[in-house]
Amino acid sequence: MIESISVNQVLDELIELYNDVEHTGLQYFKHWEKHIELESFLESAKNFSYYLALRNHDIRKIQEQLVPLGLSSLGRLESKTMSSLEAVIFNLSLLANRETDISFPSNESFVVGEKQLHENIEHHFGVEPNNRHGRIMVTMPTEAAYDREYVRSLIEAGMNVARINCAHDTEEEWSQMIEIIREAADELNQEVKIMLDIAGPKIRTDWIFTRLKNPKLRVDDRLILTSDYNQLPEMNEANVVAGFDVEEIIQAVKVNDPVLIDDGSIETVVEKVDEHAIHLLVTKVKGKSVRLKAEKGLNFPKTQFEVNILSDKDRNDIKFASAHADIIACSFVRHGQDIIEIQNELKKHLGDKANEKALLAKIETVQAIENLPEIIMTASSKNPFSIMIARGDLAVESGYIHLTELQHEILWLCEAASIPVVWGTEVLANMINKGIPTRSELTDAAESARADCVMLNKGDFVIEAIDMLDQILEKMQEHLYKKTSKLRALNIAKMKGIEIEK
Repeated sequence: MIESISVNQVLDELIELYNDVEHTGLQYFKHWEKHIELESFLESAKNFSYYLALRNHDIRKIQEQLVPLGLSSLGRLESKTMSSLEAVIFNLSLLANRETDISFPSNESFVVGEKQLHENIEHHFGVEPNNRHGRIMVTMPTEAAYDREYVRSLIEAGMNVARINCAHDTEEEWSQMIEIIREAADELNQEVKIMLDIAGPKIRTDWIFTRLKNPKLRVDDRLILTSDYNQLPEMNEANVVAGFDVEEIIQAVKVNDPVLIDDGSIETVVEKVDEHAIHLLVTKVKGKSVRLKAEKGLNFPKTQFEVNILSDKDRNDIKFASAHADIIACSFVRHGQDIIEIQNELKKHLGDKANEKALLAKIETVQAIENLPEIIMTASSKNPFSIMIARGDLAVESGYIHLTELQHEILWLCEAASIPVVWGTEVLANMINKGIPTRSELTDAAESARADCVMLNKGDFVIEAIDMLDQILEKMQEHLYKKTSKLRALNIAKMKGIEIEK
């Protein structure tokens, strides 16, 4: 028998929570409302604001108290935040035999967010396939510009979105790819969306200088990064000097900051900083040693610095994408101002139609995670918008352990804002490259069904991988949709720059 005093106590706690969420969420929404040009985002923005306000609280204790009362534990309220709270409060008031000012919400309020999300998914990634909810995105190899049968096979296997990476190939080859993809899709009576992925400010080693024949790095070796080849620093104890061209990082980096190289295969810390050079100590390598080469990625996860989101090449690529792509993907987005720069660039080429172009932001830095609510609000206020969890660089930046929870937190926030999500990087990688999947990547592929689209990279066995992923997504949709979760407070739910009145 449930004592009425315990029901009253839960009711009081929930009403207090509801009032705070309503108050804070409304202020979040009012801050952004004046910027929202896309009318379809208004209700999603409002729900997102309330959800952010809720996720500033840890409500696990309330959830535990609701379960034995036979009521919703609020674990699936992402797309219907206030309606879920109102329904539970109303039913609790009946149990407690108390009157409250909160009425039971309408049936429509429970489905409006989900309906908007499905519309947004369809706009970005095409109509839903007959056998599954999730879409499949595939990265185009160079041969897609010349081999019509190959492209046709990709579509027949189940490809819904073709990703063209602007870091590779030429505009001429991109044009040929697009022409072949569209013709093959028409012949097969299939809808295939075209996404052009703008390279963005990927920081890499430009050149390597060494006094060794085989410049392999081991733990406790020293390495120098420099932005000025003409003032090559003294080698001293360092066996390897690598060039890179982002001067802003040298000004921002501090002693003991971590620097990760080549997707984390080399981990270092900063020992000293000169005018044009960063002196690094190697702390960990993949295996016993790693050979450092040019064109390897550099990550600075603890260093706050600003770098232009668009190079001259990126601006030219956006011009091309504006005319030819269904979706423009933006790499290494860090905050809302990066989105504004991209939107301004679209305005130059598309004028009044700039707001019709679908954008996708690849979330791959710690800064992007910290500013995710601002990125979502800024982009969605003007453009159809989606997000890719780019787990390669994000894992390097955030740490592999932290990635496991971050990818789910991103999914929850995006669902609250009706934002489609792409699950990216190394899905079925072994299958694509060698023809046989590992057991762990099959589990990962099953987990990817929580997203709205899954990205596969290019490789010798990509057609077989598409077929396998198609079957996995079909099976998994019978077992899960998004995520039922316990709701602890999220650091990334905090909206920066808004003072909340007490």
